Amino acid sequence: MSVPGKMPELFWLEPQLRALRRARAQGRLPHGLLIQDAPGGGGGQLALMAAQAALCREAEAPCGRCQTCRQVEEQRHPDLWMVGLEKDAQQIKVDQIRELCDSLALTGYSSQASAAIIDPATALNANAANALLKTLEEPRAGVLLVLVAGAAARLPATVISRCQRLRVQLPGREQCLAWLRQHGGAGDWETVLDVLGNSPLRALAVAPAELRRLRDETWSALEQARRGQLEVAATAERWVRDAFDLRLSCAETWVTQRIVGQLTAPASVTEVHTGAHLPAGDSSMNIRGLFRLADQLRELAFLATTSINKALALEHVLWQVPRTA
Repeated sequence: MSVPGKMPELFWLEPQLRALRRARAQGRLPHGLLIQDAPGGGGGQLALMAAQAALCREAEAPCGRCQTCRQVEEQRHPDLWMVGLEKDAQQIKVDQIRELCDSLALTGYSSQASAAIIDPATALNANAANALLKTLEEPRAGVLLVLVAGAAARLPATVISRCQRLRVQLPGREQCLAWLRQHGGAGDWETVLDVLGNSPLRALAVAPAELRRLRDETWSALEQARRGQLEVAATAERWVRDAFDLRLSCAETWVTQRIVGQLTAPASVTEVHTGAHLPAGDSSMNIRGLFRLADQLRELAFLATTSINKALALEHVLWQVPRTA
């Protein structure tokens, strides 16, 4: 995990920060904390706040101002351990977790307290997750283990059951727009949020004009695919090389808009009293195929962090587009 720069104020995490302060003041900080992150929601920053709550010595910990809090924010505190994906790795390996557990068994450098952050926790392989269980079950006094997961359901149930959950709640659209204009300057942030959803940190990391270009190119390609006119292999190779994750978001937005259009268009459904409502014969696209396509795009976005052949997987998805017509 890289050392972050100074982050702008993440106002939507204030309720979670207050909950951490109450837990610390009442001596109820858990030994295992699972942060259920949302895309662009700042789960990694919330994990650092939790570590500050465990390590800060001020009365209203975490104060965010003392040397300890600053060291945690900069990820250089001697009693803070960070575990993530090693270079070019797709999984967090068992040796990383064993080394972490051995370190946490020792008394803290500056106090009894120690904190460890595993991000993304969904990258734990089966052996690594099993190696973590003993420390989650019987940690040394003063140890806080923080797991950050965007899709908590992908974690083993044995790990989830040993953690207290803290969920990241994203702000509303208007709040997102105001925050982006404050910290990102002028730009077409409406289009950015149309594509990325209310994901403030992810939105802040992109250039609005560039995202609009990607959206327009992606939507044009999908329209060609719908008509059976797209050079699928060449398009897949190009997308993999050029902002692959953003193009998947653009594609999912295209599919979602067509699902909404099919559900709201007049006379676009045929009533079936004993089953689901499906598109009528004159409907422009098949809603069942659209839902399947959306599922495939979301699964591809998740698998993109693994060793999957992205171009080949994307080709498979693009070949499904004409079937929705």
